[in-house]
Amino acid sequence: RFHSPRCAPAVQAKRRAHGARPPPPPRRALLSPLRGRPHGAQARPVTLLRRRPRAAALPARRTPAPPPALRDLLRRRPPPSPPGTAPLPPTPRPLIPHVISPSDSPAVPSQPPTSFRSFAVEDRPGEQWVRLRAARRGPGAGEEAIKIDATLFDGVAELPPDASLFNRVEALEQGPRLHLSLIVEVARADRVLGFICSAWPDNLTVRHVLTLRGAGAATDDRGARDFTKLEPAEREAVKKFLQEREVDAELAEFLHDYVANKEKMEMLRWLKTVESFVEK
Repeated sequence: RFHSPRCAPAVQAKRRAHGARPPPPPRRALLSPLRGRPHGAQARPVTLLRRRPRAAALPARRTPAPPPALRDLLRRRPPPSPPGTAPLPPTPRPLIPHVISPSDSPAVPSQPPTSFRSFAVEDRPGEQWVRLRAARRGPGAGEEAIKIDATLFDGVAELPPDASLFNRVEALEQGPRLHLSLIVEVARADRVLGFICSAWPDNLTVRHVLTLRGAGAATDDRGARDFTKLEPAEREAVKKFLQEREVDAELAEFLHDYVANKEKMEMLRWLKTVESFVEK
């Protein structure tokens, strides 16, 4: 039942007489304590921020001990230099003798051979190449002088992008297939034939054929031809010419072993030079 505003006081008095519940407080009394308080109400303390309880301190982590090799290295550090002087950097002198003379290491080079078949081998210490020489009597009355210059390892074979998984695994098991270059010169009288070859561990291939005329000739005629562009009969003649002079796959295998040993010798020679420099 609805009553007009004028009847509101009478209705409230009638409700009080019959024991009815009192009306709700005015809206102003429901305001938040932060915005205001009703008239005559007792102020309550309002807690705006509460400090969270402090977590218990975590136990300190123990630093793992360094490995024995690192501990030995730290113990060998030089003592601190006196104030006013710059500390000297540690020298590799204690490590060099161990690298130079590892008696039980497979990296120790062996004494290089001085000959192979009919070739005399010139080691040429300190150089990045090796030379072989041989003399052979030609089909006529003249003699031939054969000279071979071989570089150290200058390349490695790469698998084609479309190689199968089997070929890739096989290449990893066999290791890198190293390459070295050869320059073969066969001199007879005033003519010189040159051959630029590639030596792999198990074969030898010809890349270019050069025709050189000596200084005693009337003209200086030089020519170079790509071996792959020769006629099949010409390629077979070149292969036979080199095989008769012992330039073949066996020579390539020998040079690979020789060059691998020479690289070890050159490395040890360089380390000895460094050691003598450090001692000074």
